Amino acid sequence: MDLGLKGKVAIVTASSRGIGLGIARVLAQEGVKVVINARREDELAKARETIIKESGAEVLAVKADLTVKDDVDRLVREAMSTFGNVDILVFNAGPPKPGTFSQLSEDDWEYATRLLLLSAVWLTRRVVNNMISRGWGRLIYVTSLTLRQPIPNLVLSNTVRLSLAGLVKSLAIEYGPYGVTANGIMQGYIMTERINQLAQEESRARGVSVDEVIKAWSKEIPAGRYGKPEEIGYLVAFLASDKAAYINGSMILIDGGYVRCVF
Repeated sequence: MDLGLKGKVAIVTASSRGIGLGIARVLAQEGVKVVINARREDELAKARETIIKESGAEVLAVKADLTVKDDVDRLVREAMSTFGNVDILVFNAGPPKPGTFSQLSEDDWEYATRLLLLSAVWLTRRVVNNMISRGWGRLIYVTSLTLRQPIPNLVLSNTVRLSLAGLVKSLAIEYGPYGVTANGIMQGYIMTERINQLAQEESRARGVSVDEVIKAWSKEIPAGRYGKPEEIGYLVAFLASDKAAYINGSMILIDGGYVRCVF
C-alpha cells in the first residue's frame, strides 16, 4: 500500500538501533527523508548506512543526547537546515533505570523526567509551529504498555511514561484544528538487541538454549512471540499518513495481546 509519505521529513529519536531504527527503516522505505539520532556516532553511522543501502532514502544522522536541551535544539535546527521543515516527529527514548521506589534517588527521578517527558516537550515545541504554518503535521510518541499494566521494579517507567498520555491528548485538542495530529504508541515486548543480550545471559546461567529462554518468556503473550521493531514502524507509518488523519489523541496498544485490560 502506498501511504503517500514520499518526500515527507521525519525526525526519529533514539534510532541507531532497536525500535527507533526499525521505525526509521520503515519510514525510509516509504520514501520519507529521515533524521536519525543517538548519542554514539559509530552506531549512528552504521544505522545511516543500513537505511540508505536498503531504501536509497535521504538520511541525516545527528549525534544528540535527548536529556540535554541544547542537544535537542541542535537536532531540530540541523533537520530544518538540511530539509527545510519537519512533517513528522517520532519521539522514542530508551528505558529509564529499573528499580523499586525505595531504591531510586531524586537524581534518578530527575533524569527519567528529562528522558521520558521533558525531551518530548522540548522536541514538540521546536517542530509544531512549523507544522501549523503548513497545515499538516504528525506528532507520534512511542511509549510502553506500562501505561496500562505497570511492571514490578520499573517504577520510573510506570510513573513518568504515563504523563505522555496526557500530553498526547492535550496536543490533539490544541493542534487538531490546524491539521496536526498527536498519537501515542504503547509498545509491548519487542525483540531488540538488548532483549537478545538478556536472553543470552539467562541461557548461560541456566544451561539452556537462547531459543528456549525466549520461548519461555513468550508464553504469556497470546501471539506466542515477541514483536519485531519494524512492526512498530508499520504502525508509525500508518499514523503518519493521510489514511490515519481521523486518528487523533489516541494511545494505541501494540503488544500481541499481552495486556489483559479491556480499555
